Amino acid sequence: MSRIVEAIGKLEAILDGNVCFSRREGLQEVLNLLKEEQASSKGSHIEKMIPPSSKRIGVVVHGPEIIDSGGAVQLINHLKQMGRVNAVLGGTMGRVAVIDADLEGIITINTRRRPSISIRDMAEDSDIVIILNQAKCRETGLAFGTMVAKLAGIDKPLIQIDCGGRFVADLTLSHFASDSEDINEEGLAVAARLAADLGLDLLRPRPRDCTLIQGDTVRRIMTGVIPGELISVNGTVIGRAIGAEVEIKAKGGKIIDLKGAEPKMHGLEKLHRVDLEKAIIRSGSIRRSTVRPRIGENRGEGAAFIDHCAEDAFEAAGGAAVALTVGDDTTAIAGDILARLGIAVVGIVDGDIDRLAGSLTILPGSIIIRVRPGYDDIVGGRAREEIFRGEDRISISAPDLADRVKELAGELLLERKEIRSDLA
Repeated sequence: MSRIVEAIGKLEAILDGNVCFSRREGLQEVLNLLKEEQASSKGSHIEKMIPPSSKRIGVVVHGPEIIDSGGAVQLINHLKQMGRVNAVLGGTMGRVAVIDADLEGIITINTRRRPSISIRDMAEDSDIVIILNQAKCRETGLAFGTMVAKLAGIDKPLIQIDCGGRFVADLTLSHFASDSEDINEEGLAVAARLAADLGLDLLRPRPRDCTLIQGDTVRRIMTGVIPGELISVNGTVIGRAIGAEVEIKAKGGKIIDLKGAEPKMHGLEKLHRVDLEKAIIRSGSIRRSTVRPRIGENRGEGAAFIDHCAEDAFEAAGGAAVALTVGDDTTAIAGDILARLGIAVVGIVDGDIDRLAGSLTILPGSIIIRVRPGYDDIVGGRAREEIFRGEDRISISAPDLADRVKELAGELLLERKEIRSDLA
C-alpha cells in the first residue's frame, strides 16, 4: 500500500510541472488507475474518480490552427472526461482544416456559422460552452474571446481554451457585468480545473469594446497586429499594417478611413458596400499552418459565380462542377476551399495576388484568366451580365466557361493558363 502512495505522490509531482499534453493524458491515466487501486484497497470512494458526469458540454472550434496542430481532438477527448461533448465549427477556413484532418465525424461542419452564433446555438442544449482556438498571441486570443462572448450574450458558463496564447479564460457574461469575484462560481471552477489539467494560465479578462457605432458610422479596432501583416475585410485585402493596432472606419457602408495600416486602394475599391459591424476582419494569414490537402471527388453540375466573397465558397458553389471567381485573393482562397469539394475554378485575376494563406491549393483542371491590372472586376462584371445573365448558377462546362470569359476579355487578356498541378 505504501508503494502505491509513493507512486501517486511522484506522478502528482510530475503532473504539477509543465508536461506536454500528449504525455499528460497518459500519465493521468496511470495516476487514476493507482488511485482506483488505493480506493478499493481502503474500501473508500475517491471523489476524483467519479465517472464522467451527465453534464452537457458544447464545444465551438474556431480557426484552422487548433485543428491542424491536433489540439482540437486532444482537447475534445479530454473534455469527454467531464461530460457529454458536442463539437461544432465556428468560421470558414476551419472547415477546410476539418476536411483535411478527416474529422467530420467529430466536429460538425454542415453549416457556416459565426463563432458567436455557434455559441448561442450550442447554449440551447448545453450546460456549459467551451471555445477552442489557437491564436497567434495572447492579446489577439483575448480580444477574440471577449468579443465573441459579448456578441453571443449567453447566460451560461462560457470558457475559452487558447493553445496559442496558452490560457484558459472564464468569459461568462455575468462575470463581465460585475466587479464581484464571487459570482459565476461554476464557470470559474470549470476554468480553474481545465487550466490546472492543461498546464495553462487561468484568466478572467474584462472586455474591450472594439466595435464602436454612432449613427451610420462604424469603427472596428484590431489589436495584437504585427507590422507588415495584411489586413483583410471579408477576404479582400485593404491594407498592410504599420502598427500593433489598426482601426477601420466606415460610413454608410463605405470604408472611409484606415489607421495603423497603409491602404491598398484597389482592395478598398472592390468593397463597394460592407457591413463593417458584422464583417470578418483579419490581420495576417487566414491559415498559418501547412498541411496536406484532402481533395474531394466532384459529382456536381454547372457553374457557380463567386465575386469577392471567397469565404462563402462552400455555400455558393456546393454541388457545382466549376466556379467562376473574380479577383486574385478571391480566386486563391475560393480555389483552396473548393479543391476540398473537388470543384475547379475559372479565375479572373490581374496579377495582384496577396496570398492571404501560407499555403494554397487549387484543383488541377482549373483555368486562370489573367487580364490587365485593375480590369479583373470589369471583366468579371461583363461575365456576370453576359454569361450568367445576373444568375448565381448556370449550366456550362469549365472549358466552355473559360472560352467565353476569354472572348469577353478581348484586348484586356494577358494570359490563359490551365492548372496542371496545385499552387501550393
